[in-house]
Amino acid sequence: MSLFGSSPPPSASQSAEPSATGPRFLVLEGIDGAGKSTHLQFLANRLRESGQSVLITREPGGSPLTETLREIVLHSPMDGLTELLIIFAARRDHLRQTIWPALERGQWVISDRFTDSTRAYQGTARGLPSSLIEAMAQAVEAEGRGPDHVFYFDLPAEVAAKRRRDRSAGALLAEEADRFDTETIAFFERVRLGYRLAAQNRQDRQTWIDAQRSVEAIQQDLAQVMHSWLSFNAQLSGTAAP
Repeated sequence: MSLFGSSPPPSASQSAEPSATGPRFLVLEGIDGAGKSTHLQFLANRLRESGQSVLITREPGGSPLTETLREIVLHSPMDGLTELLIIFAARRDHLRQTIWPALERGQWVISDRFTDSTRAYQGTARGLPSSLIEAMAQAVEAEGRGPDHVFYFDLPAEVAAKRRRDRSAGALLAEEADRFDTETIAFFERVRLGYRLAAQNRQDRQTWIDAQRSVEAIQQDLAQVMHSWLSFNAQLSGTAAP
């Protein structure tokens, strides 16, 4: 399967089949404005239409404790290391309280962001050592299941910034600006680079998407990916494909 209208990051590839069968842990990554929320709902709806149980979650967030930590990360002044420590603390609780129990119940889990956001934002963009991030990721995530597939929504930082401005202008009640809203275009281009670097390590467990395309074009391709997964599961179980 070809990449969706965009060149992949160096040495990265993609596949329509993640490593796991049955319910899967899916993650959507990309800078704010790339359309993750829109496409997350689309994926969840397609799964539910096929009879699957789906849990939608986000990072930071996804459990009572981590929603509190989310507000701290987004709105309290702090340096990069403090930010990193809080995010990993939130991720630990998110996994233990929300993600792992849902997978054990047989639910599909779709998360808006996961550890590749940490690699991109706190690592590449803020300059914290990758060795520290990987050591913390191993400590927090190693005892349980990680993402089966990651969708990267790639968008130039300037285009994403314009989308965020347009979104805020069109909202009746715009959300309160957070610390990341004040970052520069250069910062978000470093985040974009960070995602490209992170995608190199996912091999066939990732899909790289040109988020400048229309919503309809992207979702047509996403629907094909989901159909292939659900058909594969149906063949294994001996049931009809959805």
